[in-house]
Amino acid sequence: MGLVAAGSPRFERIAAVACGCAMAAGAALVATNDPAAAGSRFPGCTFRALTGLWCPGCGLTRGTHHLLRGDVAGALSSNVFTPFALAAIVLAWWLWTSRAFGRDVAHPMNRWPRWAGPALLVVVLGYGVLRNVPVAGLRSLAP
Repeated sequence: MGLVAAGSPRFERIAAVACGCAMAAGAALVATNDPAAAGSRFPGCTFRALTGLWCPGCGLTRGTHHLLRGDVAGALSSNVFTPFALAAIVLAWWLWTSRAFGRDVAHPMNRWPRWAGPALLVVVLGYGVLRNVPVAGLRSLAP
């Protein structure tokens, strides 16, 4: 069995399938192990450990755990972006895999307006700020 050259179609297919297998294994690990449990094997947020503030990504692992176990409300309460982040990851992998196997899939990013990327960045950063600001009478956005 010879080596597969990086950049070759065969390498791309193997890499896409291996990535999909790794994502499935990771999903199984997160689904079967509660990240919020005492003694969890999952690391905490480095940004939170250094600053004491919630970052926009805090709660995504807990949210993924809830979503994979069918608890949509729990996922959204951990981080409102959980379903969107997971959908974006699966979509990116699907587009890559489709292209690696020779299916020409129109990339959805080609149809988005130019302002969509900066707007998404503003929304995510704004969410990061808002989840650290206590608002009287409203439930905190912190996980």
